Amino acid sequence: MAASPKPRKQEAAYRALAEELRDGILHKRYADGRLPTEAELARVRGLSRQTVRRAFQELVAGGLVYRVPGRGTFVAEHAGRYLRRFGSVDDLMTLSLDTEFDLVAPLRRRVDVAVAGRLRLDTDVVSTVLFRRLHGEVPFCLTTVHLPPAAARLLEGLPEVEAGGVHSRVTVIGLLDARLDRPIAEAEQSITVAPASPEATTYLGCPPGQPLLRIERTYLDTESTPVELAQSEFLPEHYSHRVTLHRSVT
Repeated sequence: MAASPKPRKQEAAYRALAEELRDGILHKRYADGRLPTEAELARVRGLSRQTVRRAFQELVAGGLVYRVPGRGTFVAEHAGRYLRRFGSVDDLMTLSLDTEFDLVAPLRRRVDVAVAGRLRLDTDVVSTVLFRRLHGEVPFCLTTVHLPPAAARLLEGLPEVEAGGVHSRVTVIGLLDARLDRPIAEAEQSITVAPASPEATTYLGCPPGQPLLRIERTYLDTESTPVELAQSEFLPEHYSHRVTLHRSVT
C-alpha cells in the first residue's frame, strides 16, 4: 500500500508559512511587533492549527520570535538581522532560496601561494570570484571564493560567475556540486572577528576598520579533496549565525 502524501504536504505547508512569516519579519511588516495568532492564520490560510504551530516553532528555534502564553507571538529584538540555522552542507546550499547573489568581480585566474596551499594544490594558480549576498535588497555579506583550476573549469561559460554585475539566486557550491564527479561531502569552518577589508568597505558600505564577522569554509568532496575555499565577511547588524548541534543518543 502506498504511503499517504499528507505528512509531506503538511511539511511543505508549515515550511512555506514559516518562510512567509520570516520574510514579513525581516521586512518589518508587523509594525507593532506582534504576529497574527494561530487561530487567525489557520482561518485565513486554510491550514490546521498544528501546521501553524509548527511554523511558529520554526521561528522560535531560529530566534526570530518569542511566545508569551496568553498574550501572543512577538518579534525578537534582533530579528532585523538575516538569520539562518545551519546543520549541514545542504543547509549552506539553500542560501539561494531566500537571498540574492550580486556578482562583483567575475571568475578570474590569479597566483596566490597561500590560498593554493590551503587547497592543497601542486600549482600556485587559483581562480577567484567575488560576490555580495543580499536579503530584501540589503547587502549583508561579501564573499571571496577560491577554486582549484579543475573546479573552475567546470564553471567556465556560466554567466552567474563570469558576467560582471549579474544578479541571481545561486550559490557557488550549488553550481559546483552539480558538476563535480564526486559531490561535496563536508565543510571545515572557522569563525573569527576581523576589521573590514577595503572591499567590504566599498561593497557593504561599512566604515573602514569596522569589526566584521569573518567565516572561512573549505569544502571537500567524498575523497576529502578540497574543491572550494570561501572567505566571507558579514555585517553583524544584518546577520546572525546559528548552528544546530546534534547529540548521539543510544
